[in-house]
Amino acid sequence: MKGLVIKNTGSWYTVLTDDGPTVDCKIKGNFRLRGIRSTNPVAVGDRVEIITNQEGTAFITEIEDRRNYIIRKSINLSKQSHILAANVDQALLVITVARPETSTTFIDRFLASAEAYRVPVILTFNKTDTLADDELHYQQMMISLYETVGYECHAISAATGDGVAALTEKLTGKITLLSGNSGVGKSTLINCILPDVNLRTAEISDAHNTGMHTTTFSEMLRLPNQSGWLIDTPGIKGFGTFDMERKELTSYFKEIFEYSKQCRFSDCTHTHEPGCAVIRVISLCLTIRMRIAIAKPSDSTRYLEAFCPHSLTDKHQMTPIEARYSNGVSCF
Repeated sequence: MKGLVIKNTGSWYTVLTDDGPTVDCKIKGNFRLRGIRSTNPVAVGDRVEIITNQEGTAFITEIEDRRNYIIRKSINLSKQSHILAANVDQALLVITVARPETSTTFIDRFLASAEAYRVPVILTFNKTDTLADDELHYQQMMISLYETVGYECHAISAATGDGVAALTEKLTGKITLLSGNSGVGKSTLINCILPDVNLRTAEISDAHNTGMHTTTFSEMLRLPNQSGWLIDTPGIKGFGTFDMERKELTSYFKEIFEYSKQCRFSDCTHTHEPGCAVIRVISLCLTIRMRIAIAKPSDSTRYLEAFCPHSLTDKHQMTPIEARYSNGVSCF
């Protein structure tokens, strides 16, 4: 019998069989002996084969080949990984610029991992209703940065419902992984999209300005009219990349990869080699920023439009490749 893993509570997995019913399953012990370097050999979203028993439960005996997955380094076991979800059509990363603040390091590591397995990502900036003017300005700079790189961005408030309808349209007919730091409002967003689910939510810690774990296991939630799936996952504090070679990293950053095609050497690390197109672009951007810093206000926009047409008009804002090179590649 075959089916889809729709819930993982640790030692037990809920499988929606192709015949319709759901069955609680465990994995056979030989999964542990196959050299699998993951803390969860079976992940939500996996297609599996099961053998039922007389108790009404079953054993998972085989996992079908995955078309993709999102993976991160296990926090407690550095040599092992943790698969967030498998066989997804897209990922929705929930971000907050304050209370708590999602770091660009976290965002870029998630994006690089998704890019490695060809999973499209939608960046969702939540809690816009709670932001002060300077925080809204910073959020808009972040959105402009990642849109320039090539990622779709949405600014929403799950608490008020503002912007959620447009985001929900992007989920129709797809299997979507929902991920983000603890406290960014993932459960509130799910409650807004699927009111009948009624997930538990919690306030942000005033002492540490961080979120509390309200989701403790991964689960696939059916969208209205069976129009798709939303995978709810526990909040994560950090996102460590797994099984990535340093020389491969720039291939997972869209804008750096685009310029790297012009490098003199095919194995360029973009750190010191002569004829490196990435270093040349960064040097040009830094030179322009220096000119802007000493230019008259009326000349600042002219410099940006002439030399950096894809950058922001805010003279203090890094261009996409500058920001990614400093925050992304160096942080792995």
